[in-house]
Amino acid sequence: MAETRPVATATAAKSSTSVQPKKRSNSISWIAPLVCIFGGYALWRWGLGNPSNFTHPDLSGGFWPKHKGPVGGLVKMYDGGIIVPILIAVFLMVVTFVIERLLTIMKATGTGNIAEFIRKVQYHLANKNVDQAISECDRQKGSVGNVMKAGLRKYKEMISNTELDTEQKVLAIQKEVEEATALELPMLEKNLVFLSTIASVATLLGLLGTVLGMITSFSALAAEGGGGAAAELSRGISEALYNTALGIGTSAIAIIMYNIFTTKIDGITYGIDESGFTLTQSFASLYK
Repeated sequence: MAETRPVATATAAKSSTSVQPKKRSNSISWIAPLVCIFGGYALWRWGLGNPSNFTHPDLSGGFWPKHKGPVGGLVKMYDGGIIVPILIAVFLMVVTFVIERLLTIMKATGTGNIAEFIRKVQYHLANKNVDQAISECDRQKGSVGNVMKAGLRKYKEMISNTELDTEQKVLAIQKEVEEATALELPMLEKNLVFLSTIASVATLLGLLGTVLGMITSFSALAAEGGGGAAAELSRGISEALYNTALGIGTSAIAIIMYNIFTTKIDGITYGIDESGFTLTQSFASLYK
C-alpha cells in the first residue's frame, strides 16, 4: 500500500506571517494643500502686496487691493492677476512634498550601500548563520532591510519545519517576502502623484494667467488708444509674463524632483527584488 504524505497546504495555511500592516497617517496630503493655499495668498497679499512696496498703495483695498506703482522687479508680480497667489500656493506645495518625499525616501534607503548589505546577508546565509543575517537587517534600517528581515524570520522557521518539502518551504519564504514588499512599496510611492500632477498643471496655470493679463492689456488699449495706452500695454504684457515664468519654473522643479525620486525608488525596489531572490535561492541550495 502506497504511503500517504501529510497534506502540506493545511500546515502552510496555519503558518502565521510575521509581516504586520504598518499604520501610517497621510494627513499631510490634505493639510499641506490647504496650508499652502492660505500661505500663497498671504505671501501675495501681505508680502508682495505690502503698501510700502508701491508708490500709490490702495489702503482700503480689502481682499484685492489695487496698488499702483510697484517698486522693484519682484513686486511687479503682484499685478499679475488672480492666478499669481494660486501659482505661489502651487510652488509651496512642490516644496512641501519634495521635503516630505526626501525624508521618507532617505529613511527607506537606510544606512550604507544596498548592494553591500545584500552581499553581507548572502555571506551569512552561506555560512548558515541566519541570526547574524537578521542583525545585518537591523543595522540597515531601510525598506530592503525590513523585507529581508521578514523573509529571514520565515527562512529560520522553515529550517526547523519537518512537514513541508523544500519546494513548499521556498514558496512560503517567497510569499513572506511578497507580503512585506506589498507593505513597503506604497509608502515609497505615496504623494508622488502631487508632484506629477503639479508638473503638468503649473505650466497651464502660468499660461492661463498670461492669457488673462493679455486680455486685460488689450482691452485697455482698445478703450484708451494713443501712446499712453501703448505704454500701458507694454507694462501689462511684462506683468502677465510673470505668470508664465512662475508656472514654468514650478513645473520644472516638480519634474526634476519627481524623476529623482522615482529613480531612487527604482533602486530600492531592485534591492527588494534581489533580496527575495537571495533568500529563495539560498534556501533551495542549502536545505534540500
